[in-house]
Amino acid sequence: MEKQEQKPQGEFAENIGSRETRKIQARQNKSKGVWFGLGMMGMIGWSVAIPTLIGVAIGIWLDINNAGHISWTITFLFIGLVVGCANAWYWVERERKRIEGSQSDE
Repeated sequence: MEKQEQKPQGEFAENIGSRETRKIQARQNKSKGVWFGLGMMGMIGWSVAIPTLIGVAIGIWLDINNAGHISWTITFLFIGLVVGCANAWYWVERERKRIEGSQSDE
């Protein structure tokens, strides 16, 4: 019975230890504060907005020059949005791996 009770206590102690370690690292890395988060959100927003706007511009140009049954503007809007979201996912995933790597090193 005692071994079953010790296992959750050990996990609890590990959780507390890892949280404390993250707090200490956050205090040491003050350069990554609110401004870093806002900058990251801005970068992600622009990485979605720019390909979407480029897709719209290409679509409008195709609609003007090639009138047809397909709305190229909507088609390229969707393509630009997908490319932008994939781009944002790449940046977020890269930053997540970098953060996890720095946490596992320490």
